[in-house]
Amino acid sequence: MNRSIKNIVSTVGIVLALSGLDHGFFEVLQGNTPTPGIGIQAIGPHHQMWLYGSEGAISLIPNFLWSGLASITVSLIIILWSLFFLQKKHGATVFLLLFLTLFAVGGGFAQIIFFLPAWAVATRINSVIYWPKFLSENFRRWLAGIWQVTLSIAAASFLIGLAIAITGYVPGVDKENYGLILIICWTFVFGGGWFMFLLTYLAGFAFDAIARPVQK
Repeated sequence: MNRSIKNIVSTVGIVLALSGLDHGFFEVLQGNTPTPGIGIQAIGPHHQMWLYGSEGAISLIPNFLWSGLASITVSLIIILWSLFFLQKKHGATVFLLLFLTLFAVGGGFAQIIFFLPAWAVATRINSVIYWPKFLSENFRRWLAGIWQVTLSIAAASFLIGLAIAITGYVPGVDKENYGLILIICWTFVFGGGWFMFLLTYLAGFAFDAIARPVQK
């Protein structure tokens, strides 16, 4: 098993599941009320903390309470699956199906661009890693040494961005300065989060290519 790749995807799964829990929590707070359609706002007007803090999502369940409970349940299953079963024979496939289910029951829009790369990487957990010959050995060793650092940065950045998206709070920034808050939020989510996760996948491949060299 490629342990660094497994640990990386497990962390991504848990971090994204926390986002699903957040959506589910706020959907439950909206109570046993019908949704306006497939497109919903996870955070209702009574709990919204700033202008853009509504957490858009889709849900095939036409009720906020049940949509929220479904999101929470699937998110908890994802956490357990990411921790204990991702390396199993059909681990990556179930991982993908769980996230597709979370997406369909109100877990949030943006997750799809995070869990699809994570699933693709998860399919390599038990495979031999072939390092491209056009990338130098020194570069591979440098990458192999940073995967834990980049993973920590990516996870922290995503969670900070998620907190900003919910609360609109950025220290030292006026809460009415919506444009700047959005820029900071998306910088954390996509710059520090999504981009760093992609770099971490590459670093994980580099580490496991060294730990499990191809037998010639």
